[in-house]
Amino acid sequence: MKKVAIVFLSVLFLSVSFTSCRDTNKEADEEMTQEEAIIKEMKEDGADIKVKTDDDETKIKMETENKEVKIKTEDGESKMKVKTENDDA
Repeated sequence: MKKVAIVFLSVLFLSVSFTSCRDTNKEADEEMTQEEAIIKEMKEDGADIKVKTDDDETKIKMETENKEVKIKTEDGESKMKVKTENDDA
């Protein structure tokens, strides 16, 4: 009976740990999806796209007549800035 209890607890522990890892990966995928969606939208608008890479840092700058988007990725963290023509006023 003791063996059954130990096996059951071990299986429970492993299943919880795998489930928690899977949830964090979904959050990372959603973030990338947002960035990719903006890149795709800017390409469709005919944006001028510049990519600059230094060591572990990547900068993407996209410009159209009325919208400017900057994406900076460093050490796995991304920062995004969106500036529209109306922001200047």
